Amino acid sequence: MAAPHSPRTDDWWRDAVIYQVYPRSFADGDGDGTGDLAGVRARLPYLAELGVDAVWFTPWYLSPLVDGGYDVADYRTIDPAFGTLAEAEKLIAEARELGIRVIVDIVPNHVSDQHAWFRAALAAGPGSPERELFHFRPGHGENGDIPPNTWPSQFSGPTWTRVEDGEWYLHLFTPEQPDLNWAHPAVRREHEDVLRFWFERGVAGVRIDSAALLAKDPALADFVEGVDPHPYIDQDELHDIYRSWRAIADEYGAVFVGEVWLPDSERFARYLRPDELHTAFNFNFLSCPWEADRLRRTIDDTLAEHAPVGAPATWVLCNHDVTRTVTRYGRTDTGFDFATKAFGTPTDLVLGTRRARAAALLTLALPGSVYVYQGEELGLPEAEVPLDRIEDPMHARSGGTDPGRDGCRVPLPWTAGAPWYGFGSDAGSEPWLPQPRDWDDYAVDRQEADGDSMLALYREALRLRGSVAGFGDGPLTWLPAAEGVLAFGRGEGLLCLVNLSATPAGLPTHEELLLASGPLDADGRLPADTAVWLRT
Repeated sequence: MAAPHSPRTDDWWRDAVIYQVYPRSFADGDGDGTGDLAGVRARLPYLAELGVDAVWFTPWYLSPLVDGGYDVADYRTIDPAFGTLAEAEKLIAEARELGIRVIVDIVPNHVSDQHAWFRAALAAGPGSPERELFHFRPGHGENGDIPPNTWPSQFSGPTWTRVEDGEWYLHLFTPEQPDLNWAHPAVRREHEDVLRFWFERGVAGVRIDSAALLAKDPALADFVEGVDPHPYIDQDELHDIYRSWRAIADEYGAVFVGEVWLPDSERFARYLRPDELHTAFNFNFLSCPWEADRLRRTIDDTLAEHAPVGAPATWVLCNHDVTRTVTRYGRTDTGFDFATKAFGTPTDLVLGTRRARAAALLTLALPGSVYVYQGEELGLPEAEVPLDRIEDPMHARSGGTDPGRDGCRVPLPWTAGAPWYGFGSDAGSEPWLPQPRDWDDYAVDRQEADGDSMLALYREALRLRGSVAGFGDGPLTWLPAAEGVLAFGRGEGLLCLVNLSATPAGLPTHEELLLASGPLDADGRLPADTAVWLRT
C-alpha cells in the first residue's frame, strides 16, 4: 500500500493536482458492470502512488442516469449503483488518511424529473407554489402550443416540454432535467443546506456544474444571437448566490471550482473575486489546438484574466465531456469544439500519444492547479462505442450525427489479459460501456512494469512537481526560443521547453535534465512534439 503523505493545510488548492473520477467507469467493486465506491476505495492506493492532492467525483447521487448522473434525484443520497452514504463517508475518510482530499460535484441549475420537488410540481398543477420552484409557463398561440420562448438548448433539441395540463417547463439540457428557479428563496436555502451536508462529512471542496446558467431573465425574453445581455448565461444575480456560498465554504475551509464558459475575460474574472469562487475551469486551454503561438497566447490570456483578482489559473487537457487528448492531438484539427464532433475522423494515435506526453509536461509546469481526467495518465484514446451501446443523450438529441461523450467514459483497464481488463471481477458482468479489444497495452499493471509508459511519465512528473521547489503557483517568464518552441522559466531555475515545430531544437545550457516526455536526438536536441524540464 502506498505510504500516506500529510495533507497540506495552506492554500493547497492554488497549485494542487486534482484527479477526476467518473465513478461509473473507474473500478467495479461488486462485479455488476458499473463502477462504484467500493471500486474506488480499493484503488485509493493507486491514486496515492500517482501523487495527486485531491480527487473530484462527478455526481454519485441518486439519479436515473439519463445524463450520466447530472440529473440528480436526491443530493443527500448515494445512488445504489454506486454504494451508500456510509461508504461515501468511509471513502472520504480513507482518502484523507492517504493525504487525498475529496471534491464533490453539485448540479445547481437543474434536477432530475424524478426529484421530489418536480414530481410535486407536476401533481400540484398551474399556479401552485410547487411550480414556482421551476420555470413553468403557458405557451404562445391560440392553443398555447408554441413554447414560451426561443432559448437554445445546451444540448441539441428543444428547451421546453409541455405537460398534460398544457403548461410548459424549461430545461436547458434534456427534458429529464428541469431547470430550477433561482429567484425563489427555497431553492437557495436548499442548496446552502446541501453544501453544509457534504462539508459536514469532510468534503474539501465542490465543483459547480454549469455555474453561469442558474439565474434567468425573469421576463424569459427571446434569445437573439449577438445581443447582450444573454437571457440565461452570466446574469448579474449569480454573484450574490456565490457570495453566500463562499461564506459557507469559509466556515469549513472548503473550496469551489466553477464550470464557467465565458468568452469575456473581465466577466469571467468576476466569479473569482475573493468573496466568490476560489477557482474556475480554463476551457480555452482545453480547447486550444496543438500550435505554439495559440498555446502561448492562451496561457498569457489565462494568467492575465486571473491576475486582477489574485486567483490561480486551472489547467486541464480533458474531462468527461471532451474527446481524449491522445485522439484529439492525433487529428488534423487538434482543437476541440462540440459543434465539430463527428464519426470516423482520421486519427494518428502514435502522433497523438507523443503530443499528449509533451502536453502533460507543459500543463504540469504551468502556474496554478491542474486537473487530470481518469485514464489520461494511461494515455487512453477515445473509444469507438458501437451505435447500439451509446447512452449519451447528446447523440440521440442530435439525430445521430454527434457521436456523444461515451468514448471518453469507457471503463478503465487495470489488468492486461483479465476479463474486462480487471475493471470488475473475473466472474462479473460486462461493463456498462464496452471496452476496445486492443487495450492490453494500456492496462495499469502493464504500464507499471514499463519505465517508459505514460503512467510512469505522469508519476514521475507529479513526484517532481510536488518535491522540487519552483513548480506550482507563482510567476512564469517566457524565454527566447526558436519558432514553434515554447520555452519558459519557473522559480528556482526551472525551465520547461516544448517543441511544437517540425524540426529538432537545441536545449539551453543547463545543469540537469529533470524529465523528458520522450528520448532526445542522438546529438541531444529536442525532437518535434517533445517536452523537457530542465534545471539551470
